[in-house]
Amino acid sequence: MKVSDILRIKGSILYTIHPDSLLQVAIHTMSEHDIGSLIVMEYGELIGVLSFREVLKFISCQGNILNTTVRKAMEDHPITCTLNTEIDEIQRMMLDKHARYIPVLENKVLMGVISFYDMTKAIIDAKDFENTMLKAYIRDWPTMAS
Repeated sequence: MKVSDILRIKGSILYTIHPDSLLQVAIHTMSEHDIGSLIVMEYGELIGVLSFREVLKFISCQGNILNTTVRKAMEDHPITCTLNTEIDEIQRMMLDKHARYIPVLENKVLMGVISFYDMTKAIIDAKDFENTMLKAYIRDWPTMAS
C-alpha cells in the first residue's frame, strides 16, 4: 500500500497557514476544524508544520503566546514523503522521528498530509478486508470425501 492509496480514501482537504499568522489564530483553526496540525506555506511552498506538539513545546518554553507568530513555534524541517512512498516506510519514519503528521510532496507541490491516524486506519481497513476474504474462502472450502 502506498501513500497515494491513503490519500485517495482520505480525501484532499488541506489546512494551511502563513508563518507570519498569529499562533492564537493557528490554535483556533486547529480546534475549530478538529485537526492536529497545519501545514505552514510561504510563497506556495512548504516551509514547516505546526502541530499541537509544537504549540505545547513553545508554551512550555516561552509561556506567553500573545503576539507570537507561527514561524516561532513551527517545525521548520519536517520530514516529507511522496505519493509513491510505501506505508511500511511511513511507519518507520513516524516511529524514528516521533512524527504524527507527514506532508506529502510531489515535485515540491503539497498533495496532502498523512497522519498517524490515517496510516493506522488504512492498515486496519486492509487487514479487515483480508480477514473477510479469508473467512469467505474458508467457508467455501470444499469438503474432502472419505
